Amino acid sequence: ELRRSHQKPRSPEGWGLLLVLWYLAFYKPVITEGHLRRKNIKFLFIRFSAWQYAGCDKLWAGLVTTLCDSVRHHFGALPLSVYHVMGTRPRFASGFSQKEWVLKRGTCLKLWGLLFVLAVGLSILLVALLVPGIKDHHALKVVGSTITSFSGSSLVLGAFSIVKNLLVSEKQKIERLTNSEKFTTQLGFMSKVRREVEVLVDFLTFMEIFERRRLRVVLEITSLDICYPEKVAGVLNAMNTLLSDTNVPFIFILAVDPSVIVPCLEQTGCMKGLADNGYLYLNRTVTLPFSIPEMGARSRLRCLEAAIQTREDLMYRIITGNVERRRAKCQGALVAPSLEEADAEAVRCIHEAFHCLHDGADPLARYLPTNGAHLRRIVNTIPITLRLLLHHAGAHSPRAAAAWVVLADQWPCRLSWALQCLEDAWQSHPAPGFGAQTLWSIFQENLGELSSLRQPLHNVLSLDGDPELFQTFLAHDFPFTAQDAHALLGVTVNLDHSIRHKMGLLRGLDRLK
Repeated sequence: ELRRSHQKPRSPEGWGLLLVLWYLAFYKPVITEGHLRRKNIKFLFIRFSAWQYAGCDKLWAGLVTTLCDSVRHHFGALPLSVYHVMGTRPRFASGFSQKEWVLKRGTCLKLWGLLFVLAVGLSILLVALLVPGIKDHHALKVVGSTITSFSGSSLVLGAFSIVKNLLVSEKQKIERLTNSEKFTTQLGFMSKVRREVEVLVDFLTFMEIFERRRLRVVLEITSLDICYPEKVAGVLNAMNTLLSDTNVPFIFILAVDPSVIVPCLEQTGCMKGLADNGYLYLNRTVTLPFSIPEMGARSRLRCLEAAIQTREDLMYRIITGNVERRRAKCQGALVAPSLEEADAEAVRCIHEAFHCLHDGADPLARYLPTNGAHLRRIVNTIPITLRLLLHHAGAHSPRAAAAWVVLADQWPCRLSWALQCLEDAWQSHPAPGFGAQTLWSIFQENLGELSSLRQPLHNVLSLDGDPELFQTFLAHDFPFTAQDAHALLGVTVNLDHSIRHKMGLLRGLDRLK
């Protein structure tokens, strides 16, 4: 870009701040063909977590205020405040002119006129006050004071407007409008918010021309799929409003799960005219769809390693505590050796379980979920499960405990059904040797009954992962028996037991028929 245009980029910092204020006051920006051809692009990244604003009535207002506040923070409050008062909207060049700045002749004439009138008024006032023989002329003093006050008040009002915009940000203006019932009930409310956004867009265009590069504001919207349906529709409408004008410098990255967002949209009134089809609405809103593919084995292991790092603080705390207790013991303090041994054994088991998850050659690694949130749940649950298992003096290996945690996380519905069938069988005095029967065989025996309850268990069944992997998991790689399931159920903390209770109720009602 420097070789093409022979112009270095500028920034509103240091001497550049004085320069941008000079241009704001006395020049009008012009969008030229050369500016539109610039290859140098600067990206301003803004992260918007919808969950942080889920409690407010207008979630879309949170999006707009975050945008305004981030731009104000990036460029500084002073340039934006001066632009509100003295800035002019950029216009396109006529023809092939490459002149990017045009002098504000009207502003210059007004300023020079005010300064001239102010000087004349001050001169008259000084003459009336200081020159002997004229001090007694009261009319001259009145004329001088009036001229001085008139010209000076115009300058003071301009400075007051700049200070007001400096103290009251765009975010505060929009929040004030949102909190006012008087404005929220009027049709002109959105136009006022829209006007604030338009000023922001014009200011960004001004800074583009000043900095001699293109500017793009990238808003990353996350956590939208854990908000209420009406809030989801409000944010998408705000996006459409901000993108409705041509040549706006905004890029929205909408990181959501469509399977969650689509039902939210279909529950609101924004689907009228679209056959209540949320996917059709998303297709009309999103201009560049990018579906992230499922993670491969290597990516899953990397994600698992990152999740395990969040548990290192707990492990290091345990190890450090052990060292401190040993030092205290050497100094004569009384420490229960059983607690030390239990902590050391727990740390060893946790490390062994994580090693099995991280070992690409272990069959357990290929059952890891591709969702980062599920991976973190597994990593957080394994230490708790192992500690409970050690407390209950369980005989299961850390690898088996880790596999059980993965099973409960990936197939909660099918596992709950197998456990409910197992519980009913235990209560009906099963035949000897029932404890050695595999959990998969118990599930197969009652699969037909589960199929008949598909409708009432539809939402719960949608939580499960791949059914074929469930069969491979229980039938080949980890053939848990009824005895194993009975022992591990007491330490299972990542399985919603209300699912199993609901299944027990449905089985009882079905048998009454």
